[in-house]
Amino acid sequence: MQRGKGMKFVGDSRIKANNRMPNKPKDYSEYPGKTEAFWPDFLLKEWMVGAVFLIGYLLLTVAHPSPLEGPADPTNATYTPLPDWYFFFMYQLLKYTYTSGAFNVIGAVVMPAIAFGALALMPFLDTTPERRPSKRPLPTAIMLLTLAAMVYLTWESVHATNWETIESQGEISDADLGLLPDVEVDKEAEGYKIFEGNSSCIGCHGGDFEGVSGPTLLGNELTAEEVKEVIINGRGGMPAGQFKGTDEELETLAQYIADLKEK
Repeated sequence: MQRGKGMKFVGDSRIKANNRMPNKPKDYSEYPGKTEAFWPDFLLKEWMVGAVFLIGYLLLTVAHPSPLEGPADPTNATYTPLPDWYFFFMYQLLKYTYTSGAFNVIGAVVMPAIAFGALALMPFLDTTPERRPSKRPLPTAIMLLTLAAMVYLTWESVHATNWETIESQGEISDADLGLLPDVEVDKEAEGYKIFEGNSSCIGCHGGDFEGVSGPTLLGNELTAEEVKEVIINGRGGMPAGQFKGTDEELETLAQYIADLKEK
């Protein structure tokens, strides 16, 4: 007869059972380098890493502040709105034939829904306990394909964008901030009369050269030859061939604008 076979153990209600596990953390010294206590070891490391990244992010925002754009102008039909850089891949995706126009719902709704749905279902689709990427081919392949698509679409979007035009349209002007240079504008000079007589010039740069849809000309660092070249060939959002006048008037206007510097 084996020991304990056929025997029954009966507890006595008058004796308190003392079989509760003590509320003490497990001794992790038995598993060096494999596991550690959540508090304070693991949590302290997380806080330290988070603090380093937060301080680095704050220093980056102070050293390179976000560029400000000008006030919204509903009359400016040349302005090209752009999303933030982390949405450039979606911006580029919506340019293709079967994700834009009549198929816009596919690129804007269907494809993002499939992507986020697969991400939400991944814990249920991949139940293997393995953590090495080589042992998890399906999720690894999907993740690499997603990253490759995002990088490619972002790259294509950046290279397809006319940044010179965007910057000339989007930068906030000194006039908007009240930081115009202290330059005296002689409205009786011949150069100003030529400037005033060209509606395209005064309409973009303002009667006092403070800048309207175009940049301010006050305090510019251009020479007369450089001003003349810009007037003839254009720059950024300014098209070429806007000046209507003789060569002598062009020379006078270019010299007048080049002289709009702080004394």
